[in-house]
Amino acid sequence: MTSTVGTDTPTPLNHELTRRGLDLALANTTDMAPSTLRVPLNYYRDDKLAEVEESEILRRTPLAVIASAQIPQPHDYVVRSVIGDSLLITRDRDGVAHVFLNYCRHRGAMPACGSGNARRFTCPYHAWVYDSNGRLRGVPGKEGFDDIDRDRYGLVELPSEERHGFVWAVLTAGAEIDLDAHLGSMGPELAQWNYQTFGYHDEKILTSEVSWKGALEAFAEGYHFPFVHGQSVIGMNTLANTHVYDEFGAHHRVGFPFNWITDLEGAEPAENWDPAQQMGVIYWVYPNLVLANSPVGVEVIDILPENSATRCTVRHSWMARYPATTDEQRELYADIFSQVHAAVRDEDFAMLPQCGQGVRHGQHDHMVIGRNEIGVQHMIRVMADKLGVSLG
Repeated sequence: MTSTVGTDTPTPLNHELTRRGLDLALANTTDMAPSTLRVPLNYYRDDKLAEVEESEILRRTPLAVIASAQIPQPHDYVVRSVIGDSLLITRDRDGVAHVFLNYCRHRGAMPACGSGNARRFTCPYHAWVYDSNGRLRGVPGKEGFDDIDRDRYGLVELPSEERHGFVWAVLTAGAEIDLDAHLGSMGPELAQWNYQTFGYHDEKILTSEVSWKGALEAFAEGYHFPFVHGQSVIGMNTLANTHVYDEFGAHHRVGFPFNWITDLEGAEPAENWDPAQQMGVIYWVYPNLVLANSPVGVEVIDILPENSATRCTVRHSWMARYPATTDEQRELYADIFSQVHAAVRDEDFAMLPQCGQGVRHGQHDHMVIGRNEIGVQHMIRVMADKLGVSLG
């Protein structure tokens, strides 16, 4: 038995999804694409193509630049780098989130650094002062600038929306943002998780010598589980090469059944048929976001290119379904994140640079993606369509 999946309406996030996972587990098979897919190596290694990816996709598409839980209170802020841009992300006194380019309008130095809670941000070069709304509030030696309109010299704000537990931004000032159009049917799907109520725990950043697209693909198939994750919680708890697959336009959902899903055989749907209890539910939100859900929380993994077609930056964070209120809970969550990050760092990203090496130096003209790698095929088809790349 094999299950060939098309682009029909996705299965609801309920016992029906668990039933699909159970059926696949019992049949020892997986959802599959209609055929294999040939992908030219240049799709991963062409620096000119990478420039188009940045200008036409990554700077024109809403990206989840931060989890809402990282700036829960008025005047909270975080500074982060996203494809070379320093972003200042704030929550103003009224609770509205903003995304600014973190560059002073005088000479371009950075008014903010790190994270915390602040009503004012002072540029270290000439001490121009901005508030959490990005407005210019102070100019030392103001007589030297008495002919400027301060209202026109606030920090440059990027188009942004806060939704589904994240602040989303388009990295081009003056561009339009339409998050509903971008997410489509994925929007209501994400809303069911109530990520805005989760508790933010921690994040780690790493760089790797592999294409950002190739790195993302590692989170769309379980074919590699027994070979790469055989000694960790992923390999020990999750069925290999078995997954339930659904598309949401340019985005997708993959459900990786846990070993214990077969305990449901012959049982009627009940509370324990919640998909979050029976499988790892992982989303790819085009173009660069992976949300890996477990019974206790969600890994937030965003992957972006790092100055090369075959080098990427990975930001790996974790949020708990129930925010920690005690030291004991915080220690428990620290242990959970330590384990899942070790799997990403020491297993996935120990192997992926080898793939990067093969892409850079391979003298074959294409790779072949299996029918059982249907999520990977979808990612490639979506990206290739946006980039005008021909596939075999």
